[in-house]
Amino acid sequence: MTFELPKLGYAYNALEPHLDALTMEIHHSKHHAGYTAKLNAAIEGTEMSGMSIEELLTNHNGNASVRNNGGGYWNHSLFWETMSPNGGGEPSGELGAAIDATFGSFEKMKQDFANAAMTRFGSGWAWLCVDNGGGLCICSTPNQDNPLMEGSGNPILGLDVWEHAYYKKFGPGRGDYIAAWWNVVDWRVVSENYKNTA
Repeated sequence: MTFELPKLGYAYNALEPHLDALTMEIHHSKHHAGYTAKLNAAIEGTEMSGMSIEELLTNHNGNASVRNNGGGYWNHSLFWETMSPNGGGEPSGELGAAIDATFGSFEKMKQDFANAAMTRFGSGWAWLCVDNGGGLCICSTPNQDNPLMEGSGNPILGLDVWEHAYYKKFGPGRGDYIAAWWNVVDWRVVSENYKNTA
């Protein structure tokens, strides 16, 4: 199986003014493309070449290249699909109710998520997941790791807090980047992820 760089469902400048076009272009066409190419090279000619990306993440057998590049491939794929020029607002329906039941309110969930993103030392990700019991939880992981690798949950929303995701526009202002990102979160897609996972 050869993995392909997924196409975005919107133009690089479509998330302006919240996320800038130059960062989006570099992030997708260089960083994500690099993870894709390196993942394909790492599995070529091995028993892993027929596995799905989810199988690779949980069965990488300590292969650091598969773990790092497979994580980079999967994480970014989720990241792009859960953003939209028509994003923002609040989730409704089953996901909205689950957020209220778990965190007390949408605003409290946002605070907890932002805290996970802000306190991730160095590079990594913050996640909203469906845990193994079917409930919602928030966590963060280093580098290109994700909760699927640990068997601790299924991410339905992820935020990249590597500096390359925000430094051109926000400099060291990770908090400003997080605040801007909420304006492009596509809760329709996140809600579908929740329905398909919970």
